[in-house]
Amino acid sequence: MRSQDDSRGLPADRVADAPSDNWVYRALPRALWPYAQLARWDRPIGWQLLLWPCWWSAALAPQWAAPSAVHTGLPDLWDLILFLIGSIAMRGAGCTYNDLVDQDIDAKIARTRSRPLPSGRVSPARAKGFLVAQALVGLLVLVQFNPFAILLGIGSLAVVAIYPFLKRVTDWPQLGLGFAFSWGALMGWAAFWGTLTVSPLLLYAGAVLWTVGYDTIYAHQDREDDALVGVRSTARLFGRRTKTALVLLYGGAIVLFALAYRVAGSGSAGPSWPAYAGLLLGAVQMSWQIRSLDIDDADDCLKLFKSNALFGWIIFLGLVFSSLWMLSFPRLY
Repeated sequence: MRSQDDSRGLPADRVADAPSDNWVYRALPRALWPYAQLARWDRPIGWQLLLWPCWWSAALAPQWAAPSAVHTGLPDLWDLILFLIGSIAMRGAGCTYNDLVDQDIDAKIARTRSRPLPSGRVSPARAKGFLVAQALVGLLVLVQFNPFAILLGIGSLAVVAIYPFLKRVTDWPQLGLGFAFSWGALMGWAAFWGTLTVSPLLLYAGAVLWTVGYDTIYAHQDREDDALVGVRSTARLFGRRTKTALVLLYGGAIVLFALAYRVAGSGSAGPSWPAYAGLLLGAVQMSWQIRSLDIDDADDCLKLFKSNALFGWIIFLGLVFSSLWMLSFPRLY
């Protein structure tokens, strides 16, 4: 009979904050399960949220120049594939690094004490080796881009390195996550053009607000445990005012995205009406999150947090359909 995790009645080779019937446990050898858990392969929402700003930017960048003989206005498929691989690798590396830094804290919190490091199923030395392996995959992806994008990608490492320590010194660790997870809003544009303009900076700022919003929802799962161990968060900071804060954060994100679209159209066609329709639909999805939120229901917080993957699709498809519309009706542009 397999041993059980004392706090949650889980099998000792599972983690409390991930589904136990995930593909990881069906497809991978048991010896690899702890590493898959370190990289959060059993929780794809993380790499999806890291990916979306990359894909938004990659879809917006070609629309800076109207569809022409040189640019169709559609995102580059190879760039999308590279960003997908890079997001999975670097999200896994980031989570492994975060778990190495936080293993003592994770051991004190019910939702996280079953993770591989605090539970002792992976040693710190092996976790560090796994971190290096994932980072090398990310580096291999990064060097496929132009020199400017490579330097920009390297610059993100400083933000990633600082993030795990913020919860110890500020009520705004979610802002640090926003700076790190939104970096793709700069990378997509840089990969296409080899430079940056105001438009990707506005997209980045909007993505930061979006990230602070959804991670505040996520952090409400641990609000009580965080208070006991001294971990700080916007969930604790906002408390009962969380819905008001989300209106400002999510509303600000939509406004900044709209400005990014508008600036991308200065001097050329820029995004067409489907992109703005996508923003409107995205705002509706955000409003649903805010109305539905019960900060005292951990399962509800997790469900709403995960729903941001749908928001990502809405924004991305709006931009893609914008390009298709302009290709279909070029004389209007």
